[in-house]
Amino acid sequence: MKISDILNRDAILPDLCSETKADVIQELAGAIAPLAHTDPASIGQVLLERESLGSTGIGGGIAIPHGKLPSVKEVCVGFGRSSKGVEYDALDNLPVHIFFLLLTPEDSTGGHLKVLAQISKLLKMDMFKDRLKTAQSAREIFDIIAEQDEEF
Repeated sequence: MKISDILNRDAILPDLCSETKADVIQELAGAIAPLAHTDPASIGQVLLERESLGSTGIGGGIAIPHGKLPSVKEVCVGFGRSSKGVEYDALDNLPVHIFFLLLTPEDSTGGHLKVLAQISKLLKMDMFKDRLKTAQSAREIFDIIAEQDEEF
C-alpha cells in the first residue's frame, strides 16, 4: 500500500500553527475531517483517547497519531509539519516536527497496521525526513512522499 494513494493533498498542513500536543491533534483533525466525513471534534477525541494510552510520538521528531472511528469508511491519512517543533511526550523526549495522522474504520485491523508499518518504514530514512522538513509547500511534500513510495 502506498501512502500517496491514501494521502489527500488537502490534508497536508506544511505550517502547523499549534504549539501543544492537543492543539496539533485538533488542527490535524480539522484538515482531515472533510475527507473522513466526520466532525473534527470526534476525530480529536478519538486521537486524544489513543494518546492517553501512550504517546504516538515515536522519536526522531516524528509522531503518528492514529485512531479508529465507526463513521470512517476508508483509511485516511493526513500530514502536518511544525518548523518550531511541538512538545509531544515523544519516546525520546524531543520535540516533534513531522506528523502523519491515520484514521481507519472501526472494524479495520490489517489495513491499519499495514499503513502504520509503511509510514514507519518511510520515516526511518533520514534523507526522506530531511526533505519533508525543508519542503516549501503541500504539493512538494506530497511529491516527496509519492517519490519515496515508488521505491517500495
